[in-house]
Amino acid sequence: MREVNLRQADLNLLVVLEALLEERSVTRAASRLGMSQPAVSRALARLRELFDDGLLVEGRGGYMPTTRAEDIRPKLRRTLAQIGDMLEASHFDPAAATGNVRLLMLDLETAALVPHLLARLATEAPRLDIDIAAPGPGVIEALENDAVDAVIGVIDSAPAGIQRRGLYDDTFVTLMRTGHPAASSKLTLNRYLELGHIVVSVTGEGSAPVDIALAKMPRKRRVRVRVPSFLAAVEIAAQSDLIMTLPSSLARTAAGMGRFVALPPPLDLGSFTMSLLWHARHQDEPRHIWLRRTIVAAAKAVLVAGTQKADE
Repeated sequence: MREVNLRQADLNLLVVLEALLEERSVTRAASRLGMSQPAVSRALARLRELFDDGLLVEGRGGYMPTTRAEDIRPKLRRTLAQIGDMLEASHFDPAAATGNVRLLMLDLETAALVPHLLARLATEAPRLDIDIAAPGPGVIEALENDAVDAVIGVIDSAPAGIQRRGLYDDTFVTLMRTGHPAASSKLTLNRYLELGHIVVSVTGEGSAPVDIALAKMPRKRRVRVRVPSFLAAVEIAAQSDLIMTLPSSLARTAAGMGRFVALPPPLDLGSFTMSLLWHARHQDEPRHIWLRRTIVAAAKAVLVAGTQKADE
């Protein structure tokens, strides 16, 4: 078809044309398409004008395709099939999906969330695997470059093009090893500041919430160890008298090892929101909609598991 005709054409007419060429009858084509006979007759008239050809002419026993129609027929079938495939590609079937789910989050967040995420994948998408990337200074760039599908972390605002939704609200606790000298009495601010602290700093930039709150008093703690990994910090805390202050949801994962005591920190650190971030280009993508829904469900399972542990 000439470009000028393509701009002016109603491509739904091609579906009618295929039915007419298959059925060679306006009545049968109308029945097949769920249209009225007059509507199919009008469509045939428009098709004849569009192709500048009779397409179907009267013959013995019904309509007969013209030479042009016979030439069009295989191309039409392929074109409609390709369009159908293109539209079908927007459908996502988790049970048949393969490949990797690529997420960016901290190590202890991974330890808390991934077991619940794996449980859902086992029943919904058993052929999908999970790749976890460690956070760094280029978190937003990882989303913009499609290096990861989603980011999970404490990120309060997102730039243009990045979508964000809260997963759950959280608070802080102070974690120390079982048998720690400070574990048997109330943790006052003075006692808190006398102890050595472990700080997790993934990027090496910015101040921790504890230090921001202390600076307003103004007070200061001694940071004995600064590490980029929560799991490393947990191991150090388990084998020393150093303490660490971290999100409650992550502390429950560590405390589940049975080696720690969790106490309220002796200063107001407020609350924060654990968030899920993704790029806007994937907002309406069926695969990504399913992935986000699955992550949200896994995050809820983390909270439920934490509540059950707290009640035990």
